[in-house]
Amino acid sequence: MVFRRCRQLLCDEVSAKDAVQEVFVQVVRNGERIRVEFPSSFLYQIATNVSLNTIRSRKQRREVDRGDTLLAMIADEEDSTEAVSARMLLDKIFAREHVSTRVMATYHFVDGMTLEETARELNMSVSGVRKRLRQLKERFSAITSPVGKERGFQ
Repeated sequence: MVFRRCRQLLCDEVSAKDAVQEVFVQVVRNGERIRVEFPSSFLYQIATNVSLNTIRSRKQRREVDRGDTLLAMIADEEDSTEAVSARMLLDKIFAREHVSTRVMATYHFVDGMTLEETARELNMSVSGVRKRLRQLKERFSAITSPVGKERGFQ
């Protein structure tokens, strides 16, 4: 029943198997605190929540991947002229940022850490990390966009 629900929502058998494992890990972790009158409904609810969280994570990952293509290109740049240009651009982006924002961006964009992992490393909330990275991307877009160039950002 749990697997069917996860597979129905996730439309992917491998992800559904992972979600089923997560459902039962949650049950085992919280077993002593759980007092449920209808166990099948309870498992169905957990399966739904885990699957929806997985879908949200996928969506966030896709958004990050789309927005970070240029940042990834900068991080991977090895050509000396391009590397100098990339470093100048990064210096301009991070000029008014806290050092922790640079560390956060490195963890997330360069090292490939998830928002949750980044938040844990920096002792911050996931929403705080998400907000700071979103603001950083907005500044990055302002600097690199044609309108930003006209305003003298580059």
